[in-house]
Order: sequence, then C-alpha cells, then structure tokens
Amino acid sequence: MHARMNHPAMVVPDAMKSLQALGELTKNSLPEKLLELVHLRASQINGCSACVDMHPKIAKRAGETDERLFSVAAWRDTPYFTEAERAALALTEAVTRISDRADPVPDEVWSEADKQFDEAKLAALILAIANINVWNRLNVAVRQPAGIWKG
Repeated sequence: MHARMNHPAMVVPDAMKSLQALGELTKNSLPEKLLELVHLRASQINGCSACVDMHPKIAKRAGETDERLFSVAAWRDTPYFTEAERAALALTEAVTRISDRADPVPDEVWSEADKQFDEAKLAALILAIANINVWNRLNVAVRQPAGIWKG
C-alpha cells in the first residue's frame, strides 16, 4: 500500500507544527495512557490503519498492557478499565461518531465525563478527541500506510 500523495501535514507549511502543538497541550493535562486509549479507539472507529498501528506502540512505551490494548474495541464488556477511562472512551465514541445519531453526545455520556474530569481536563479530552479525528481523516484520505510513522 502506498499513500496517494505526500501527507497534507507535511505539504502545508506549519501544519505539522500546529497539529503537534495541539497534541502537546493535551499531553500536559491528561495521563498518556488515557490519551493513547482514546487515540486508539477513535482510530479503530475511523479505520485509520496508520494510527491503529502507531498508538498501541506508544501506549506500550507508556506502560499500557496488551490485555487492555487488545480489548479497547470491546471496552464495555471487559473489567480492565477505570470509570474515568470508560467515560473517556464513551465520549470518544460519541464525538467520533457525531453523524450516527440525532443526539451525537447524549446527556448520559456527557454527564459521566463531566463527573470524572474537571473542566480543564474535560476540555483537554475533547481537544484530544478532535485532534485524533483530524489525524485519522488526513491519514484515511491519503491512504497513509501503517508502519510509516513510528510515533
């Protein structure tokens, strides 16, 4: 598999720097393992092979276990995640799938996230979800192959 073109973040001046800067802001507010679970779940939903390949590797370096990484797609049915992680994963799914339902982010999903995270952390979580969705959409559009970026 080959990309259709050079990655847009590499072609447009300062795009990579801007996207990475947003990612760095969220890293300062939330645990890396939580962010990588969020990145992986959104990437699974969006079918982004480059990110599905990269984010478990980053998560493993941050101390994440195979057991938890293998079960991210089925997080509701496993005992491996904290209430905060479950709230973040539910919010990730809702924000990633905004066109799938009339009420994209249901009150129960929002309320649980709001209960688990203070305003600053919730804001960082929403930015992290939005940012990974941007990366997913860029990668899927150009058919960025897995394994190119080492993360």
